[in-house]
Amino acid sequence: MPAIDTDISRRRFMEWFARSSLGVGLGGQLSAAPSAGGRARQVIAIYLRGGMSHVDTFDPKPGRPEMAGVEAIATSADGVQVGGWFPKMARQMHHVALVRSMTSTQGVHERGAYLAHTSYFQTPTIVHPSLGTWTLKKLGNDNPLLPGFVLVNGGPQHPGSGYMESRLGPLPIIDPSAGLQDSTLLSGVTPADFARRDALVRTLAARFSSRTKSRTATAYARIHEEAVDLMRSKDLMAFDISREPEHVAGAYGQHTFGKGCLLARRLIEHGVRFVEVADEHNWDTHNDHVAQMKQMTPSTDHALAALLADLNDRGLLASTLVVLTTEFGRTPEINSVTAGRGHHPAAFTWWLAGGGIKGGIVHGASDATGTLVADKPVTMPDFNATVALALGIEVDAHEFSPSGRPFTIANDGKPVMELFS
Repeated sequence: MPAIDTDISRRRFMEWFARSSLGVGLGGQLSAAPSAGGRARQVIAIYLRGGMSHVDTFDPKPGRPEMAGVEAIATSADGVQVGGWFPKMARQMHHVALVRSMTSTQGVHERGAYLAHTSYFQTPTIVHPSLGTWTLKKLGNDNPLLPGFVLVNGGPQHPGSGYMESRLGPLPIIDPSAGLQDSTLLSGVTPADFARRDALVRTLAARFSSRTKSRTATAYARIHEEAVDLMRSKDLMAFDISREPEHVAGAYGQHTFGKGCLLARRLIEHGVRFVEVADEHNWDTHNDHVAQMKQMTPSTDHALAALLADLNDRGLLASTLVVLTTEFGRTPEINSVTAGRGHHPAAFTWWLAGGGIKGGIVHGASDATGTLVADKPVTMPDFNATVALALGIEVDAHEFSPSGRPFTIANDGKPVMELFS
């Protein structure tokens, strides 16, 4: 009698039970799925590490002392203001939906970043997949020759593929101006040498996988095959931002973040499903907050505005969802000793643009000082569920960890339906 795969058998039984008893698929609902969403095909996720201050940037409090002398400025979106640190982004706000009612309980960097990327609380027993991995798992990649998930300037704490196959994890790019490193043959290695070595690796990998039935071994073998295919493909040029005209590259700026955003646009053009770009700055402004903002914001403002304008001009924004996140906000009050702002998860702002999202709107609100959420609170899982729905991913569908535990893409987060056009 053949062996039974208990994980698969358990899942099939649960699915059968749900259908026969409740009239739904596993993780489904009795009501019909929302009709909104599904217009986005790809994602550019901007991550501002360190915890960006909301009252200085996208949730200003005009005339209040919490603004530390910075003015709120008008934008291209009717009635929407942003902090004076972002004059270029102010001209792109008609594309953006601000969520000014983000709230969390995680006020430590690592835990806040983990929750932002995975929708789950960090525990010592399991590593959850990031949103990029979930997206690739559910949708695959438009271009089979390129990696489906690329992480530009990311940190070592990124959860990556978590418990899912390693091939679904991000390809890390440290220097966006260097192209895809280690993608050419070493000096002295001929194409014939490489072909012989490649054939040997594939043979050994196939034998090992047939004997161990290890998911990890199979995943690494597939990564090797995909890497070799990419090395031989003309699509490798997607990683070469030096091919961009000077006026285009100049619009993004010559700093790392600008180059990362430009690389993201090129990868989107070549069919990569999910690109995450982390800012080169650390927004953890515990000391000398105003001085740090003066140093950080020009390049970030420059690159973000260029990215939205460029995507829109090329007709890509309608199918590309751009999101901006950070691990928490910062205290509205300035510390009198350090002249800085502390960690503040109770209220902060994230935003979305493109991909079927309404532009030029504000969802929710913080109170008069930016201390607490006053209207329509949104959690990180809710926001990530909104991203999933924008991509047409079933938010309630379950995937199972190797131990058989069921998980969903946004940990039971509820999409914010008011954001969809």
